[in-house]
Amino acid sequence: MLGVVAAGAYGGAMTPTLPAGDHSGLGPGQVVTALIRACADRDLDRVCTLVTDDVVYDNVPIGVVHGPDGVRRVLSGGVTEAASQVEWVVHRQVEGGSTVMHERTDRFLVDGTWVEIAIAAVFEVRGDRVSLWRDYFDLETYRRQRPA
Repeated sequence: MLGVVAAGAYGGAMTPTLPAGDHSGLGPGQVVTALIRACADRDLDRVCTLVTDDVVYDNVPIGVVHGPDGVRRVLSGGVTEAASQVEWVVHRQVEGGSTVMHERTDRFLVDGTWVEIAIAAVFEVRGDRVSLWRDYFDLETYRRQRPA
């Protein structure tokens, strides 16, 4: 396991040192790791600095949004908004050139119960920012865990 990314902490065997503001000089895998960490911390300003102005975020099977404002809109609502705690657990991550892929489990503590979503994700990194972010998950598995 690469580690649990939870608000306020980054654990696991591969704990990268990531600059707080400037992310130039990071490799594609490090950019994605910084993005996942910012998401788990719910630091949407930081998330938006890690994506390109023309980013495509495809939250399969829900739909596609474009640009940092679209990413912010998706990440600020739904289960993330309802959760008192968020953890994004990255199990495996590989990169080849500008493409990064990983398996992770997104965990959200909602009303005292953990909602867990298995994700397979692919990212394209242009320079030092994510230009394509595609998350694949089973919507019915998520819906079965949500309180009525």
